[in-house]
Amino acid sequence: MTQTRLYFTTGKIEAGRIFAAFEAAFEDEGLPIGLVEVDEDRDIHEVSLYADGDVDAAEARLKDILAGLALSRPIAREPVPDIDWVTRSLEGLKPVRAGRFFVHGAHDRRKRHSGELAIEIEAGLAFGTGHHGTTAGCLEMLEQVVRRERPLNALDLGTGSAVLAIALAKLAHIPVLATDIDPVATKVAAANARLNHVKALVETVKAPGFHHPIFTARGPFGLIVANILARPLMRLAPEMARHIALGGSIVLSGILDRQRDAVISAYVGQQFRHVRTLHREGWVTIHLKR
Repeated sequence: MTQTRLYFTTGKIEAGRIFAAFEAAFEDEGLPIGLVEVDEDRDIHEVSLYADGDVDAAEARLKDILAGLALSRPIAREPVPDIDWVTRSLEGLKPVRAGRFFVHGAHDRRKRHSGELAIEIEAGLAFGTGHHGTTAGCLEMLEQVVRRERPLNALDLGTGSAVLAIALAKLAHIPVLATDIDPVATKVAAANARLNHVKALVETVKAPGFHHPIFTARGPFGLIVANILARPLMRLAPEMARHIALGGSIVLSGILDRQRDAVISAYVGQQFRHVRTLHREGWVTIHLKR
C-alpha cells in the first residue's frame, strides 16, 4: 500500500512538543512519526507522519493536535511508493574500512579480509551505516583509545544502528550499554547486535539523554562515545562528567569543524582535558579525558 507523508517545519522547541503529542496520539496505531533537524543554524526542524488509508482524516487529526497546542502549521503531502528504500540504498553503498573495522551490508560479506573486524549493518530506520564521516571517524578514534586504555565497560549514547557499540564489543570484548531516544533505533540496534554475534555484550535501552536508572546501575563508564550533534553534546557535558569513571575517556562526534572549540570548552569546564581531534570530511571526532 502506498503511504502518504504529511509533514511541516517548525523550530526545535515546538517540534519537540509536537512530536511528543503525535507519539501519544498515534501510539496505538503504530503510524511512523519522524523528527529531523533540517538546518541547525536556522532552527528548522521537520515533523512527519506517514499515513495509510484515509489521508484526509489523518491530516485533520494532525491539525486538531496542533490546535490543542495553540499552534498552526501548513501541512504538506508527499506520496511514498511501496519500495524498500533502505535495502535499495544500502545495496548502492560501498563497504567502509576505518582502522581495523570493515563496515558492510549483507551484499558485501565476501569482501571481508582476514584480520579485519567485520561489522554487518542493516541500518533499517536508524542512523549509522559507517559511511558518514562522523561514524568512520569514531571507529578510528575508538580503536586507538581502546588499544591504549583497555576500558572495562563502555556506553554508546545515541547508538543509532549500534555500529559503534558493536565495534567496541568486538574490539575490546567488554560490556557495552547502547542507548537511544528513538524506540525504532533501539530495536534496529538490538537486531544488529544479534546479527554480529555480540548480543551477550551489547545491551540496548530506549533512554533520552541520561534520564534512566540504567546509567547509574551500569556506570561509571570507562569509555563513553556519543555521535550526536554539537549542541546536545555541550548540554550533556555535566552529565558526562558524572557518569565517566575517573581517568576515563569520552569520544564525541557529530561536530562540524567550526563547532570544535565550543564543544571542547564545554568539556574543559567539566574538568576534561583535550587529547586529540580527528578531522574527516568537514566533521571532527574529539577525544577527551577526565
